[in-house]
Amino acid sequence: MDAFADKLGRIGAWCGQNKYLGAIKNAFQNFMPATIAGAIGVLWSNVIVNADTGLGQIWSPIMGLEFLNPIFNAINFATISCISVGIVMLVGHEIATANGETGAFPVVLSFISWLVVTPTNFYFWEKVGSEGTTIANGAVLPSGSEAITNFTGIGSNYLGATGLFTALIVGIVAMEIFGFLRKQDALKIKMPEQVPPGVMRAFEVLIPACIMLVIVGAIGHFIYLGTGLYLNDLISTYIQGPLMKVVGENIIAVLFLYLLVSLFWLVGIHGANMISAVKDPFFRPLLIANMTMFQEGAKSGYHTINVTFLQMFGEMTGSGITGALVAAIMIFGKREDNRAIASLSLVPGLFNINETVVFGIPMVLNPILGIPFILAPLASLLVGYFLITIGFCHPIVIEAPWTTPPLLFGFIATGGSITGAITQLISFVTCIFIYTPFLIFYERYQNKQANLVE
Repeated sequence: MDAFADKLGRIGAWCGQNKYLGAIKNAFQNFMPATIAGAIGVLWSNVIVNADTGLGQIWSPIMGLEFLNPIFNAINFATISCISVGIVMLVGHEIATANGETGAFPVVLSFISWLVVTPTNFYFWEKVGSEGTTIANGAVLPSGSEAITNFTGIGSNYLGATGLFTALIVGIVAMEIFGFLRKQDALKIKMPEQVPPGVMRAFEVLIPACIMLVIVGAIGHFIYLGTGLYLNDLISTYIQGPLMKVVGENIIAVLFLYLLVSLFWLVGIHGANMISAVKDPFFRPLLIANMTMFQEGAKSGYHTINVTFLQMFGEMTGSGITGALVAAIMIFGKREDNRAIASLSLVPGLFNINETVVFGIPMVLNPILGIPFILAPLASLLVGYFLITIGFCHPIVIEAPWTTPPLLFGFIATGGSITGAITQLISFVTCIFIYTPFLIFYERYQNKQANLVE
């Protein structure tokens, strides 16, 4: 057991110290308030002030607030639909900070780097002749066609969830190249001491920034020349898409992920933090896709698994679903020390904070309660997956703050469906049944150990 704990501890230490995993984790955590703001926008326009799918069906006076819907739709677009913009800037800032850079310029430079490899020219055309191909204004058009207009902009595929992997890769690579070039003294423009510090710094980063942008732009351009695909299209088609199918939409992979979370916790490492850098890039795009479909009024085609699904069923009341252990202690527990810890853990557990019970019982290196600590989230995930798959529970389509109490979390996350709350309740009760026999055995063990000491 000690050797196993030592190996997990080393893995956890490596994950915690890894610059890239830390940058990805911090970027998504820092952007979370924006995604929740976007979720509120969806909730307002689709669940509250909506005559077709929301509260307006049963209480028409609420539709008097419909004139506010464009505001909330704009908030949703600026956050959820443009998530790649925020993530590329935040992850670039994290990498630049790790490399010793200061100030806001790396944030702006990260965005510019992403924009350099993002197509911005688009064409509308009208077919007026026979079939065939020709080149007009850089676009491939049917023979005899005439381009109506061309315009500059950024496609939604690049701004939203399908651009997340590209944003992460570009933000990391661009800032690493910039960091390397910044260390080359030959590339620094020296200014007289009389020059203000701000101007001096601007000239110091001028050449490294220009060279980095040329390198990033060249990578994107030559990829397009060689494959006919822009960088984002290449990554989303051949990397992001297949990986999300293998990991993001695979319940077996999800169960393995949460097995690791529990094992990390059992050796004293914050398991949820360890997997957050892996969880968000794979599962957040699926949530954003669901939110978009929900806003558009889709009836089917939702992704069963997404980042909020994991929080709703795998992290309810905290990792290990320890709220079920607290409930089991309050119902079946006989020992006053355990009941005291459960009482202290009750309120934090309602907001999905469980350090009190994890370290109070303790769960760390606990060979008895460690078993249900592993089994409970796996069972909860399976229950949620099954009930959504058979159509009992509405798919998760809204991101709720992670501190939202259970049942209310399920209601909000499913777009105001009572089936979300019921499904969470079924999962929670299942976890209580899993914890109860182990709790009874554990208290007998505690009593036995207490008698031996006496």
